[in-house]
Amino acid sequence: QVQLVASGGGLVQAGGSLRLSCAASTSIFSIYDMGWYRQAPGKQRELVATLTSGGSTKFADSVKGRFTISRDNAKNTVYLQMNSLKPEDTAFYQCNTLFPVLGSWDQGTQVTVSS
Repeated sequence: QVQLVASGGGLVQAGGSLRLSCAASTSIFSIYDMGWYRQAPGKQRELVATLTSGGSTKFADSVKGRFTISRDNAKNTVYLQMNSLKPEDTAFYQCNTLFPVLGSWDQGTQVTVSS
């Protein structure tokens, strides 16, 4: 199992930006596709951004044009840059490999966007 630690969340006003980081305990990004997920209270976990091992990206419609995903292989870290944040982006954000799921779902970082 791989250890993944997400960080960078916080409280931000609508229209603001945050950059989330996901640090992996070992080099996996050249092997596994990565995803950023979020879960708002009372809602199911949602996949918002993916970054394949080959470098392709994909975004949920709700964040397209506002979020970007990138990685630094040397630091074993994947980033989620979130711009033009909206109150509906408020959620608990988590990172994990897409398939198979290698990380724990216990980790994550809270993002709260105030209106």
